[in-house]
Amino acid sequence: MQAVRTGGVQTVPESRGSMFRSLRNRNYRLFAIGGVVSNVGGWMQRTAQDWLVLDLTGGSAAALGVTTALQFLPTLLFGLWGGMLADRYPKRRLLFVAQSLLGLLALTMGVLTVTGTAQVWHVYVMALALGLIACVEVPTRQSFVVEMVGRQDLPNAIALNASSFNLARVLGPAVAGVLIHMLGGTGPIFLINAFSFLAVLGGLALMRASELTTPDPVPRAKGQLREGLRYVKDRPDLLLPILLVAFMSLCMQSFSTSIALMAREVFSAGASSFGLASSMFAVGALVGALMAAKRTKPSRKLLIGGAVSFGLFQIATGLAPWYPLYLLLLIPTGVAMISLNTTANASVQLASSPEMRGRVMGLYVLVFTGGAPVGAPLLGWVAEVGGPRAGVMVGGALTLAGVGAAIMLTKAIGRRTTHAAVRGVAAAAAGAR
Repeated sequence: MQAVRTGGVQTVPESRGSMFRSLRNRNYRLFAIGGVVSNVGGWMQRTAQDWLVLDLTGGSAAALGVTTALQFLPTLLFGLWGGMLADRYPKRRLLFVAQSLLGLLALTMGVLTVTGTAQVWHVYVMALALGLIACVEVPTRQSFVVEMVGRQDLPNAIALNASSFNLARVLGPAVAGVLIHMLGGTGPIFLINAFSFLAVLGGLALMRASELTTPDPVPRAKGQLREGLRYVKDRPDLLLPILLVAFMSLCMQSFSTSIALMAREVFSAGASSFGLASSMFAVGALVGALMAAKRTKPSRKLLIGGAVSFGLFQIATGLAPWYPLYLLLLIPTGVAMISLNTTANASVQLASSPEMRGRVMGLYVLVFTGGAPVGAPLLGWVAEVGGPRAGVMVGGALTLAGVGAAIMLTKAIGRRTTHAAVRGVAAAAAGAR
């Protein structure tokens, strides 16, 4: 589907209602195919990485925690700078460099593991490097989507990306587990992931630059990070989804990890039954992403409704008296979580001007990942003291409280901004007399 440039804005022929309408765009089709392959490889590598750490340390949970922390810490520290780079440089070129580096890391780790020379500090270094690259790659990749499909099909493309991610989340670990057993170790998994990046790089290389809506790079200047933060603060249509995601992220990661606790400690389920629970949640997330792909645009009602539903279904899973009912409730919980995520992502991107989109998405990614280091230990402590059910239900209550807090904060900051603007106009008028 040929894109047309009209006054600097990309438009595409009207094609509402089709779940896969973004795939008619050649550039996005290349991007999506590469993304499916790479997402499966990425989840395979994540499984192999955890397995390798446990092998190298004799089953140390602390070492596993250090690896996870090293991978996500850079986003908390440098995520905003990554978004700024996405505004300064052509996104397609940045993505090509970042994906090449990610593939090189996987190849290096694969060679070290296959040759038997891998040590746990190698995994730590790789995890940290992955996190540093992600600071730039994630906001760049997310803000690049609109350059391929335009504003009209952006919500659909974001939902399809979420579908790809959740499908890979189901397939990747399962395939990795089988291959680790068949191939006798984790080294081949890293090598397979390294080669999966060829699909992404090939897709980026084959894109038609003439069909991309590429904004002019933002020149380097002082105060660009503060400018991005002020831009979000002054825009309620940006502030509300970002605040909602900030509060929701406190509970999202802890809910995923609570599935293991609920299955094992509450329902006395074995490993296979735990796997079924994780799959049910992932299936719900996939269904939610496909439902989002049918929508033509995000709405405030859907944004708040998804967040409230996620909180309510968390509480319901915590109260579930039987394991089959718990499994069934995991499906709408996954649907609600993905509805919130896709609606917030699309809302933020559609409301952002092209020259600010990278910085806005840098902030979005920061708050999306930043809540886990705070919320996970807090809710873990609640689960330790009061049991897994209490941890899940408190998480649901915090989610509902977060919805209210995000709405009130948005209104309060909006009133403050309006009053400041009025005072500024009055002062300027007084000075002109």
